[in-house]
Amino acid sequence: MSTQPPLLFALDLIGTFVFGLNGALTALRVTHLDVVGVVTLGMMTALGGGVIRDVLIGAVPPATFLYWPYFTLAVAGALIAFVLNRWLDRVGMSITVLDAVGLSVFAVIGASKAVEFGLGAGPAMLLGVITAVGGGTIRDALVGQVPTVLRSELYAIPALVAAAITVAAIGLDVYGLAAALGAVAVCFAIRMLGVRYNLNAPRPPGFSETS
Repeated sequence: MSTQPPLLFALDLIGTFVFGLNGALTALRVTHLDVVGVVTLGMMTALGGGVIRDVLIGAVPPATFLYWPYFTLAVAGALIAFVLNRWLDRVGMSITVLDAVGLSVFAVIGASKAVEFGLGAGPAMLLGVITAVGGGTIRDALVGQVPTVLRSELYAIPALVAAAITVAAIGLDVYGLAAALGAVAVCFAIRMLGVRYNLNAPRPPGFSETS
């Protein structure tokens, strides 16, 4: 099984489940897919970023195919979204909160795994972000949307911050459960501030929402 600390591994599994849920809900809102299509998009959202990371660093087969909880929870989240989608729409904010947890944990785990495989600071931070946002980007592309990471409240930036904190902690030899959870908390806080106050990354001078 995973060598991560138990709490971080548990959060990783929660993030996998929630991303599966969110991916399937997105598919249901913008398409008329059947259960196979909905589950497929849910799985891609939950697992896509980690698979891309593992392939790029040579950790094959990817962890998704080695540890059954990842695959199982991604499918479970997608199926729950398919069955309970109307009820889940009514609690959208709570799902957004859990999505932020998944984003935060995936950024930290992605960056730490990249360093473990010998990558430098820059590539490790990049792979932390890819782990966090890669699955959602694949999902959005498949349903014909501009990826969320390019158009909504702060999303990639908090993931990058968490990855940078992780890489710095490893470089200073102070990385552990406390440092990992600290990076997760910072990412989560920035993401939720972006949602709460509709904050976005800087846009071109003169840009307006109606342009």
